[in-house]
Amino acid sequence: MSRSTAGFGTLVLVAWTAACSSDGAPPPQAASSVRVESAPRCADRDPLRQAYFGDLHVHTAISMDANMFGTRLRPADAYRFARGESLAVRAVGAPESRTQINRPLDFAAVTDHATGFPGVRLCTTPGSAVYDTPACEDFRGEIDFSTWTSIKVGAREIIRRNGLLRSEAVCGADGSRCVAATVDVWEETQRAAAQYNDASPECNFTTFVAYEYTATPESTKVHRNVIFRNDIVPAAPISYFDEPRSIELWRGLRRDCIDAGTGCDVLAIPHNPNLSNGQMFTVEYGDAETRAEQAEVAALRASMEPLAEMFQMKGDSECRNGMWNVLGATDELCDYEKAREFPKPPDDCRDGTGKGALVEEGCASRLDFVRYALIEGLREEERIGVNPYKFGFIASTDIHSGAPGPTEEYEYQGRVSAGNTPGGLVAVFAEENSRDALFRGLRRRETYGTSGTRIQARFFGAWNYPADLCDDPERVLRAYSMGVPMGANLPPRSDGDARPVFLLSALRDPGTAEHPGTALQRIQVVKGWADDEGLFHQAVYDVGGTPDNGADVDLDTCEPRGAGHDALCSVWRDPDFEPDRRSVYYARIVENPSCRSNQWQCLTAGEGAPSCNVPGAPKTAQERAWTSPIWYTPAS
Repeated sequence: MSRSTAGFGTLVLVAWTAACSSDGAPPPQAASSVRVESAPRCADRDPLRQAYFGDLHVHTAISMDANMFGTRLRPADAYRFARGESLAVRAVGAPESRTQINRPLDFAAVTDHATGFPGVRLCTTPGSAVYDTPACEDFRGEIDFSTWTSIKVGAREIIRRNGLLRSEAVCGADGSRCVAATVDVWEETQRAAAQYNDASPECNFTTFVAYEYTATPESTKVHRNVIFRNDIVPAAPISYFDEPRSIELWRGLRRDCIDAGTGCDVLAIPHNPNLSNGQMFTVEYGDAETRAEQAEVAALRASMEPLAEMFQMKGDSECRNGMWNVLGATDELCDYEKAREFPKPPDDCRDGTGKGALVEEGCASRLDFVRYALIEGLREEERIGVNPYKFGFIASTDIHSGAPGPTEEYEYQGRVSAGNTPGGLVAVFAEENSRDALFRGLRRRETYGTSGTRIQARFFGAWNYPADLCDDPERVLRAYSMGVPMGANLPPRSDGDARPVFLLSALRDPGTAEHPGTALQRIQVVKGWADDEGLFHQAVYDVGGTPDNGADVDLDTCEPRGAGHDALCSVWRDPDFEPDRRSVYYARIVENPSCRSNQWQCLTAGEGAPSCNVPGAPKTAQERAWTSPIWYTPAS
């Protein structure tokens, strides 16, 4: 059935010590002495859960690269901006201007680069022991953006200056200066999150203590954002400088947080694997040799990394046409916001890996894209009994101005190029807007990512949903009671002849009175599996809406033209189901075309706008949402 349709607590309290840090506020107490108390539930609570929108990837002046770009907003400022306050913001490559987002976020996490915590603090604090050293003066040196003729030039300068921050001249021979400065910055991060987390019954805004584990081996991006459930956190973050192997990051987070017996909980989110040269999701088990040992590592990875970042300002990481040993019809929507297509596509890594994506070098792998990493996970599960890549989807901005959430194409003021966008948002299904409820949603993968729009999307799977479920006013309740939501496994197959059936529904982004959201074009189901020879297969099914509706946009006014849908709902049964084959499904919801941010800048700011008439950059886009997958595993 496919049709349009019109319808559709516990918080952790941290005791503070009397001591003060360098910026005058009291630092959090050690995790071992934190007292956990119950708090009232939020006044707005829905047992059937609702989608809350947020940004889990934000950089402020604490991050070395953001600081280099001229960002001076700090974590507390970032949370103020996310809540809707007007601030003076300096977008990368643009002059400072006072701005605010049209719609506040429900939640956010500041994820500054932990490797740069100490160096930035020491080199930007007048009077510090090393402030006047040549290394710090070099780091603070003014940047002439006109000389950054390519990503390669800019990335190399970032890497060079980042090296200064960890030099002996800054940290000292024994590293003690950097150890102390790291703790100082980490305490500031925690204070900002505690100050702006709304623990009242109104629950208007939620924050998470977080940081970025920034791994850039040989100029390859293998980064992760580390998100803590509450205020109970380790004394210091585990950075790439401390543990350069991801396995040791997972083990360290489990040791210092989850297994510490303090009430600490944490997860890590791989971000934009499209620049990882195949390294983010390459099957690698360290010293584990036997299948049992490898299964143990795979289980650790799956438990610590239940999510992956599908989309952010550095482009799309869903899929790419023509990849090695990927079979199936061309998916024309895979061409969306590709970061490495200009001036020419990179070579294919095939069954290997490369290096240098951050400086526009090296090959691209199918494992740079989450669709194929999901299939690799199915293949590994067949081999060792555990799926290391059983992750759901999020999106965020990776914004470096300290101002989270400006994902509306018309409101973004920074530079935009081909494959570079304002970024996306993550939606989490939760009973309420509290840390515990949202973190549970993240942990169970009941999430979806968007390219910046606020589409309302739901995706359920079962064996016996009725064909008329879209007409049922209680369909969400029935969908939960008869099946599973996005992020889950299909329940055991009781009927030997049954084929999986999915409920998909979406509401258009309502937008604002001045800028209404764009109409929906279609809903799709994307399916992936591996065959007996190890080849990857993909299939895309249009299951709702009108793919060829002729909609477009007037580039002179950015007004959309043509028919679309306010709401879509579909009940779809897999016509090609193979009961003995592991498979994975997710939904993709696509809007009609709308103006891209570079075209909005041309229209509103004229030809001198930072991103107006960038060669290779399209002028329109089809915003979209990607739901977390649902997995099928044969009983055998």
